Amino acid sequence: MTNWLEHSVQIEVAVPIDLVWNLWSDLEQMPQWMKWIESVKVLEDNPDLSQWKLASGNFQFSWLSRIQRVVQHQIIQWESVDGLPNRGAIRFYDRHGSSIVKLTVAYGVPGWLIKIMDNLFLGRIVESTLMADMERFRDYAVAIKQKEEGKI
Repeated sequence: MTNWLEHSVQIEVAVPIDLVWNLWSDLEQMPQWMKWIESVKVLEDNPDLSQWKLASGNFQFSWLSRIQRVVQHQIIQWESVDGLPNRGAIRFYDRHGSSIVKLTVAYGVPGWLIKIMDNLFLGRIVESTLMADMERFRDYAVAIKQKEEGKI
């Protein structure tokens, strides 16, 4: 039996909504700021599907994900269709010159693992990792903005 755990983190990014949207819409760029994501490959014959690899230490997981819903500058929602069970959404809020980016991730954890691992401990690890990813994203997006403006 699988138990679902869900985590949300958000960050304000001092760049326009167009830039944050363009970066998150290009799934194959995600390893640039998501530490545990080793690779993302969008399938050429079906761009709604992408193959993901997560690696950390001795752990390695992969899954096939399908984009479920896209509303430009507002939300990208996905769900895995094979491999590691997960689903979530990235939401965007335009603050007229800056953007709020909110990431929600849910994932299935086997019941036996929940019994041997403290839920709160696992949650803190996942949330701190996701927040660090969002901070790397913020820095990455700001650097791209500065490069576009000729400041770098």
